[in-house]
Amino acid sequence: MGSLRDVHGCLVDLDGTLVRGQQALPGASAFLEALEGRFVIVSNDAEHTPLELSRGLKRLGLAVAQRRIVLAGTTALDEIALRLPRARIYMMASKSLMAHARDQGLVPVQTRPDIVFLGRDRQFSYERLTIAANAVRDGAELVAANPDLVHPGPDGAIVPETGALLAALLACTGPVPHRVIGKPEPALFEAGLALLKLPKRAVVMVGDNPATDGEGARRFGLRYFEIRDGVFPLLGSAPPQHESASLLALSA
Repeated sequence: MGSLRDVHGCLVDLDGTLVRGQQALPGASAFLEALEGRFVIVSNDAEHTPLELSRGLKRLGLAVAQRRIVLAGTTALDEIALRLPRARIYMMASKSLMAHARDQGLVPVQTRPDIVFLGRDRQFSYERLTIAANAVRDGAELVAANPDLVHPGPDGAIVPETGALLAALLACTGPVPHRVIGKPEPALFEAGLALLKLPKRAVVMVGDNPATDGEGARRFGLRYFEIRDGVFPLLGSAPPQHESASLLALSA
């Protein structure tokens, strides 16, 4: 047992860490409550908006305000809108992200896009793959929300993710340059840390995937605690009155 007495906030992964499928993992609610609001969820989710996810988590018994949620899909679209206002964008993504793109001033199109955007597209098809591959070959920029091939589903099942669709697209286009926004890239870590308003030395990343959560934290200069089999860090006793933040006692 080791005590990280200098930890004052956490960045927390979602799929496989707090939830699996449509169920909260045992201990997830108590873990978030013990953090006393000093956390931000940073997820490679490339299908939902923070508001949608906040409402969905509430139904699972996890109280998380949308302002405490940073998602790869919406972050990627925000970055595109800031960098290329009014860009024409071919979207392989959910209706929710399509609406978010429009809200950010982007222009979803079927032909001659400036950008091909790839999220977790449940309507992925041969036709959509054909359009996207040819647009990229014709010079459109390719942006993928995240590199994940799968994430954990219920009863040991796997859920195909954005990275699997990206692999199919790159199999058609060849090794073209492309941007990836989600973990292990720094964008989500940067956004989460900005919301916490804490220095890196006072923050730990809690996740279940060493290739994205762990590697991303290492690159960004954060400590990393890996959740295994849904087992959360052991919580320490309440801090003394003069200490302003929750302190975690984490199993080694």
